[in-house]
Amino acid sequence: MAAVGVISPGPRIHHCTWLLRAAIQNGSCRNLHVTPGSAAKEYYDVVVLGGGAGGIAMSARMKRKVGSGNVAVIEPSETHYYQPMWTLVGGGAKKLASSARSTASIIPSGVKWIKSEVKGFDPDKNCIRIDDDKEISYKYLIVALGLKLQFEKVKGLPEGFNYPKIGSNYSVKTVEKTWKALHDFKKGNAIFTFPNTPVKCAGAPQKIMYLSEEYLRKTGKRSDANIIFNTSLGVIFGVKKYADALLEIIKQRNIQVNYRHSLIEVRPDRQEAVFENLDKPGETKVFQYEMLHVTPPMGPPDVLVNSPVADAAGWLDVSKDTLQHTKYPNIFGIGDCTNLPTSKTAAAIAAQSAVLDRTITNVMKNKSPTGKRLLGRTSSLQKINAPWTEVTGVRQACSNL
Repeated sequence: MAAVGVISPGPRIHHCTWLLRAAIQNGSCRNLHVTPGSAAKEYYDVVVLGGGAGGIAMSARMKRKVGSGNVAVIEPSETHYYQPMWTLVGGGAKKLASSARSTASIIPSGVKWIKSEVKGFDPDKNCIRIDDDKEISYKYLIVALGLKLQFEKVKGLPEGFNYPKIGSNYSVKTVEKTWKALHDFKKGNAIFTFPNTPVKCAGAPQKIMYLSEEYLRKTGKRSDANIIFNTSLGVIFGVKKYADALLEIIKQRNIQVNYRHSLIEVRPDRQEAVFENLDKPGETKVFQYEMLHVTPPMGPPDVLVNSPVADAAGWLDVSKDTLQHTKYPNIFGIGDCTNLPTSKTAAAIAAQSAVLDRTITNVMKNKSPTGKRLLGRTSSLQKINAPWTEVTGVRQACSNL
């Protein structure tokens, strides 16, 4: 940085003071924070945390409201993956590369992409902290950070993925291993798991099971395969009408279901999976596997846990009616990182984005975000619970295997 010379008081100083005052009045230096020896914080009308489905959807909506250059998305990844396709990647019907796009290509035109991780929240000062302790200030903040995969909560993982016959459709690092395990299947147990935590796309653990069963049937291996679904839940699915339909499919395809069984350990060198009986804590059962698909435990992102914007469990604390934060009225949430009583799916996000758009519109107009029309929209939002609309799609995909 060049040295700054001493300038005597005069017209130049008065001119600079006038320019600064005019800039503040015109809004070009809104929310300017200046301290001795430090630069001003970077500021945007709307800051969106996360470049997933919810974050990208809301950044596009917000740009239409506040204009180009006034919205920023903070996202560290250079590649964006369409994760619903990973079920088909794990089932051998699609290639992993077809699910990938560069993050730069999906950021809406006129929205600033800040390639960084979120490191902390300071909602009382309307700013967040990113890499290198840089601060970004905002007028409105939308949190769309998704959730965290917690493979490490299962003993033997994630290092167990270095062995064959085990995969997971939930990670870009392990989804192709699912197809490898299925393709190389010879004889024995094919085990599919469901964890004792919140899960994004609660149908995905079953979808890969049905794809795998169909593949084994088509390749003449089904008679040598024992398909097992070990789920921590007490039901096959949370919505009765879908559960009834799935139980019919399970019966037709001769699939074994063990309820209230939670995966706690993998011994990949011996091809063993250990499950705890949740109805009898401490009681475990060991299953031998020829193929194992792991749906990992999941939880809120680390940056949210114990933050001032999280609830006691670590999820973003928002109103289930408006998606507005329960304490900070200029903070909003969408998607998997929230404590909303809906499924953690792209389908849920689609409905949430419309509700959140209406909420923010009202807030920007200094209106109450709990108007009658908004409540009418949220009544449907609260009923969303992972609709099983993909069963037909999965069957169609099987025909392409």
